[in-house]
Amino acid sequence: MIIETERLILKPIDESHVEDILKIRSNEVVNQFVKRIPPKTNYDALDFILTIKKRNQNNESLNWGISYKNQQNLIGTICLWKFSDDRTEAEVGYELLPDHHRKGIMSEALSAVLNYGFNELNLHEILAFTNKFNENSKGLLVKHDFVLQEGRTDEGFPDNLVFSLKKNK
Repeated sequence: MIIETERLILKPIDESHVEDILKIRSNEVVNQFVKRIPPKTNYDALDFILTIKKRNQNNESLNWGISYKNQQNLIGTICLWKFSDDRTEAEVGYELLPDHHRKGIMSEALSAVLNYGFNELNLHEILAFTNKFNENSKGLLVKHDFVLQEGRTDEGFPDNLVFSLKKNK
Protein backbone atom coordinates (compact mmCIF):
# COMPACT_ATOMS: atom_id res chain seq x y z
CA MET A 1 0.00 0.00 0.00
CA ILE A 2 1.60 3.23 -1.19
CA ILE A 3 0.37 6.61 0.04
CA GLU A 4 1.44 9.80 -1.73
CA THR A 5 1.34 13.26 -0.20
CA GLU A 6 2.45 16.59 -1.59
CA ARG A 7 6.15 15.96 -0.93
CA LEU A 8 6.33 12.35 0.24
CA ILE A 9 5.83 8.74 -0.66
CA LEU A 10 4.90 6.33 2.12
CA LYS A 11 5.84 2.91 0.83
CA PRO A 12 6.26 -0.66 2.02
CA ILE A 13 9.58 -1.36 3.73
CA ASP A 14 11.52 -4.22 2.16
CA GLU A 15 14.96 -5.80 2.00
CA SER A 16 16.28 -3.00 -0.22
CA HIS A 17 15.93 -0.63 2.75
CA VAL A 18 18.35 -2.42 5.11
CA GLU A 19 20.89 0.42 5.26
CA ASP A 20 18.17 3.08 5.67
CA ILE A 21 16.49 1.14 8.50
CA LEU A 22 19.86 0.63 10.20
CA LYS A 23 20.55 4.37 9.95
CA ILE A 24 17.12 5.38 11.28
CA ARG A 25 16.73 2.84 14.08
CA SER A 26 20.31 3.14 15.35
CA ASN A 27 20.28 6.96 15.45
CA GLU A 28 20.88 8.26 18.99
CA VAL A 29 18.47 11.20 18.62
CA VAL A 30 15.72 8.96 17.20
CA ASN A 31 16.23 6.53 20.10
CA GLN A 32 16.52 9.21 22.78
CA PHE A 33 12.97 8.59 24.04
CA VAL A 34 12.44 5.01 22.84
CA LYS A 35 13.20 1.95 24.92
CA ARG A 36 14.54 -0.58 22.44
CA ILE A 37 17.78 -2.26 21.53
CA PRO A 38 19.02 -0.45 18.41
CA PRO A 39 20.23 -2.54 15.48
CA LYS A 40 24.00 -2.73 15.27
CA THR A 41 24.42 -4.47 11.91
CA ASN A 42 22.71 -4.85 8.55
CA TYR A 43 21.64 -8.29 9.75
CA ASP A 44 19.79 -6.72 12.72
CA ALA A 45 18.06 -4.26 10.37
CA LEU A 46 17.14 -7.08 7.98
CA ASP A 47 15.71 -9.09 10.87
CA PHE A 48 13.51 -6.10 11.81
CA ILE A 49 12.36 -5.70 8.19
CA LEU A 50 11.47 -9.40 7.91
CA THR A 51 9.56 -9.17 11.21
CA ILE A 52 7.45 -6.21 10.12
CA LYS A 53 6.84 -7.76 6.69
CA LYS A 54 5.45 -10.85 8.44
CA ARG A 55 3.29 -8.67 10.74
CA ASN A 56 1.98 -6.80 7.70
CA GLN A 57 1.13 -10.08 5.92
CA ASN A 58 -0.68 -11.28 9.07
CA ASN A 59 -2.66 -8.01 9.26
CA GLU A 60 -1.03 -7.25 12.63
CA SER A 61 0.42 -3.95 11.46
CA LEU A 62 0.88 -1.57 8.54
CA ASN A 63 4.37 -0.12 8.20
CA TRP A 64 5.51 2.48 5.73
CA GLY A 65 8.91 3.91 4.93
CA ILE A 66 8.89 7.66 4.43
CA SER A 67 10.84 9.15 1.53
CA TYR A 68 10.77 12.30 -0.51
CA LYS A 69 9.09 11.76 -3.90
CA ASN A 70 12.34 12.34 -5.80
CA GLN A 71 14.50 10.07 -3.60
CA GLN A 72 14.77 6.35 -2.94
CA ASN A 73 16.22 6.57 0.57
CA LEU A 74 13.97 6.32 3.59
CA ILE A 75 14.18 9.23 6.02
CA GLY A 76 11.75 7.76 8.55
CA THR A 77 9.01 5.26 9.20
CA ILE A 78 5.39 5.37 10.32
CA CYS A 79 3.06 2.55 11.26
CA LEU A 80 -0.34 1.52 12.52
CA TRP A 81 -0.13 -1.45 14.87
CA LYS A 82 -1.53 -2.99 18.05
CA PHE A 83 -4.97 -3.22 16.47
CA SER A 84 -7.81 -4.01 18.86
CA ASP A 85 -9.49 -7.39 18.42
CA ASP A 86 -12.48 -5.74 16.73
CA ARG A 87 -10.14 -3.68 14.47
CA THR A 88 -11.66 -0.35 15.55
CA GLU A 89 -8.55 0.89 17.40
CA ALA A 90 -4.87 1.02 16.54
CA GLU A 91 -1.71 2.68 17.73
CA VAL A 92 0.39 4.96 15.54
CA GLY A 93 4.17 4.97 15.77
CA TYR A 94 6.72 7.05 13.90
CA GLU A 95 10.38 7.99 13.69
CA LEU A 96 12.31 10.46 11.56
CA LEU A 97 16.00 11.15 11.04
CA PRO A 98 17.00 14.37 12.86
CA ASP A 99 18.12 16.13 9.65
CA HIS A 100 14.46 16.18 8.63
CA HIS A 101 12.96 17.38 11.92
CA ARG A 102 11.05 20.69 12.05
CA LYS A 103 10.20 20.64 8.32
CA GLY A 104 6.62 19.39 8.52
CA ILE A 105 7.61 15.95 7.18
CA MET A 106 6.13 13.90 10.00
CA SER A 107 3.06 16.13 10.13
CA GLU A 108 2.45 15.43 6.43
CA ALA A 109 3.02 11.69 6.87
CA LEU A 110 0.86 11.52 9.99
CA SER A 111 -2.04 13.34 8.27
CA ALA A 112 -1.95 10.78 5.46
CA VAL A 113 -1.84 7.79 7.83
CA LEU A 114 -4.64 9.18 10.01
CA ASN A 115 -6.75 9.70 6.90
CA TYR A 116 -6.02 6.15 5.77
CA GLY A 117 -6.75 4.70 9.21
CA PHE A 118 -10.07 6.46 9.68
CA ASN A 119 -11.36 6.42 6.10
CA GLU A 120 -9.93 3.21 4.59
CA LEU A 121 -9.61 0.98 7.66
CA ASN A 122 -12.63 2.53 9.39
CA LEU A 123 -10.84 2.86 12.71
CA HIS A 124 -12.76 4.68 15.44
CA GLU A 125 -9.75 5.64 17.56
CA ILE A 126 -6.00 5.96 17.04
CA LEU A 127 -3.71 6.02 20.05
CA ALA A 128 -0.20 7.39 20.33
CA PHE A 129 2.27 6.74 23.14
CA THR A 130 5.12 9.20 23.56
CA ASN A 131 7.70 10.02 26.20
CA LYS A 132 6.67 12.91 28.43
CA PHE A 133 9.98 14.63 27.64
CA ASN A 134 9.60 14.34 23.84
CA GLU A 135 8.37 17.87 23.12
CA ASN A 136 8.46 17.45 19.32
CA SER A 137 6.25 14.37 19.41
CA LYS A 138 3.81 15.87 21.91
CA GLY A 139 3.55 19.01 19.77
CA LEU A 140 2.91 16.94 16.64
CA LEU A 141 0.11 15.02 18.33
CA VAL A 142 -1.58 18.14 19.72
CA LYS A 143 -1.33 19.79 16.29
CA HIS A 144 -3.27 16.85 14.88
CA ASP A 145 -5.98 17.11 17.57
CA PHE A 146 -4.85 14.16 19.69
CA VAL A 147 -6.00 14.52 23.28
CA LEU A 148 -3.86 13.59 26.28
CA GLN A 149 -5.52 10.77 28.21
CA GLU A 150 -5.07 11.93 31.80
CA GLY A 151 -4.51 9.02 34.15
CA ARG A 152 -4.05 6.46 31.38
CA THR A 153 -0.67 4.73 31.48
CA ASP A 154 1.54 2.72 29.15
CA GLU A 155 2.23 -0.45 31.10
CA GLY A 156 5.95 -0.92 31.68
CA PHE A 157 6.79 2.58 30.38
CA PRO A 158 6.12 5.01 33.24
CA ASP A 159 7.56 8.00 31.32
CA ASN A 160 5.10 7.60 28.45
CA LEU A 161 2.00 9.68 27.94
CA VAL A 162 -1.04 8.30 26.13
CA PHE A 163 -2.80 10.40 23.50
CA SER A 164 -6.00 9.55 21.64
CA LEU A 165 -7.69 10.76 18.48
CA LYS A 166 -11.26 9.66 17.81
CA LYS A 167 -12.83 9.62 14.35
CA ASN A 168 -15.12 12.52 13.62
CA LYS A 169 -18.63 11.13 13.31
